[in-house]
Amino acid sequence: MQISEQLKQGALILGLQGRLDTNTSEPFEQRMMAIIDAGNNRLVVDLTDVDYISSAGLRVLLMGAKRLKNEAGRLALCGLKDHIREVFEVSGFLKILTVVGDADAAVAAVAE
Repeated sequence: MQISEQLKQGALILGLQGRLDTNTSEPFEQRMMAIIDAGNNRLVVDLTDVDYISSAGLRVLLMGAKRLKNEAGRLALCGLKDHIREVFEVSGFLKILTVVGDADAAVAAVAE
């Protein structure tokens, strides 16, 4: 998995590419927590180029959201393909996390 970073209107957009699974969730978790530790509390995770997400990937996203909430920050997800959105829906994560259509909407969601 590859992680790109882009700062846009005070939000850091993390663009993920590939699979977010048991093998890749730990490096992503470490990077996301380092970003939060550095004081970035407005994060967008763009899943447009993610083809698969496992429960390990879901766990990392939930941990990041909880950590940001404790830091008075926000996390928004965007770009979910239909089969990825279905995983979020079945797991109940659509009710827990902020999920929007695209990066611009996600940036606006974390700025509120």
